[in-house]
Amino acid sequence: MAYDSIFSRSFSQYHELRKLRCVALLLCFIITFSLCNILKQSAVNLELSMALGLKMLIGFEKINGPQQTYNVNSIYNLSNSRSDVLEINGDIRIHGKSATVFIASSLEGFPRSWTMEPYARKGDVFVMNYVRKWKINYQVTTKSPNCVRNFSIPAILFSTGGYTGNQFHDFTDLLIPLYLTSRPFNGAVIFLVTDKRYPWTSKYKVILEELSQYDIINIDKEKEVLCFTRMIFGLKAHKEFGINPSEFPYYSIMGFRQFLRSTYSLERKSINNCRWCKIRPRMLIISRKNSRFLKNEVEVAKLAQGLGFDVMVEEIVSNLSIVAKFVNTFDVIMGVHGAGLTNMVFLPNKAVVIEIIPFGLELLARPYFQSPAKEMNLRYLEYKVSLNESSLLGKYPVDSEVYRNPGAIQKKGFLGFRSIYLDNQNISLDCGRFRETLLKALKLVCN
Repeated sequence: MAYDSIFSRSFSQYHELRKLRCVALLLCFIITFSLCNILKQSAVNLELSMALGLKMLIGFEKINGPQQTYNVNSIYNLSNSRSDVLEINGDIRIHGKSATVFIASSLEGFPRSWTMEPYARKGDVFVMNYVRKWKINYQVTTKSPNCVRNFSIPAILFSTGGYTGNQFHDFTDLLIPLYLTSRPFNGAVIFLVTDKRYPWTSKYKVILEELSQYDIINIDKEKEVLCFTRMIFGLKAHKEFGINPSEFPYYSIMGFRQFLRSTYSLERKSINNCRWCKIRPRMLIISRKNSRFLKNEVEVAKLAQGLGFDVMVEEIVSNLSIVAKFVNTFDVIMGVHGAGLTNMVFLPNKAVVIEIIPFGLELLARPYFQSPAKEMNLRYLEYKVSLNESSLLGKYPVDSEVYRNPGAIQKKGFLGFRSIYLDNQNISLDCGRFRETLLKALKLVCN
């Protein structure tokens, strides 16, 4: 009996242990299943968050071969320090009047929304306030607006706001980035323009028609929902007035210059060596009227002519077709730092660019034209204006920081710096000193 009692208790304990083990095993299974679901859900959330720009990667790696993608709609983040760019493939619905891009998805429960400005100067907080903000909505298909017009052609959405109207920014912020972004489509792409400025689209009509076979759509005026299966939001940009050939799509500024030469039917590809011909080298002095103008440009022109140049002093007109052909006839272009020097893109190879750098602008002015000129297969010369040649002399006390330390003025704020050195400074060149620069230019075009 004692044995039976002991056996009975042992059996009972064993049975209880088995029950406990089964319960424990069941609990482990439930917990494991729950954790898998949670982890899976978290992974989906993370994937969508990455794809939808809530944690967008800035400075996307150079693309070699297939691009990286984060979700079923194939949203590629092509942003860098200069511009925010998304390439989207899938169900895209654009409502221009509300400035909204809807990315329709069959996934339930993951609505996302963020804003972007499609202008290639995102580091400039001041100007981005004048660019229309667009909302990107990633949401379930049933909650997205119905398509009214469907397109099989891809689209590029970009802004012509910002600094548009200044020729340097027209090229740096718009035309070169638009070339980088649209050229791979070989014309089979539709431009959706926000902040549309009619003078801009009219001025660059020839270039725009070469990049796209279709009429531009003023997307801000569209009340209907336009639908695409592929679009690029924003413009790819590399640097000031240039292209990095090692970055996708692996174009170069020389390729851009060839594109312009073909677009405007420019005759001269390279300058002639004047040593072997009887024609005097031609020099264009870009005239300015409002700020940073040469007070003695007639005297400078006579000096250059006396040294052997055929000289013309002209203000650049707005008709780019005329300007392109006109500038292409010159061997040397000269001007005070400003947007007019942007026209060097139309010069023949090996031509010379002379930039007159106003007092206090040495560090600021140099990167805008010096490096681009060399990358464009042009020769660059700079002439730094001394205080004695500047109209700033006498406007401030002798020991003023304006004379002693322009860099310190710049650190106090660009608007104040601009007011002093850019907007309220004119120049009278010392012809005796400037003569050396002209002789260097003459030697370059004649050797």
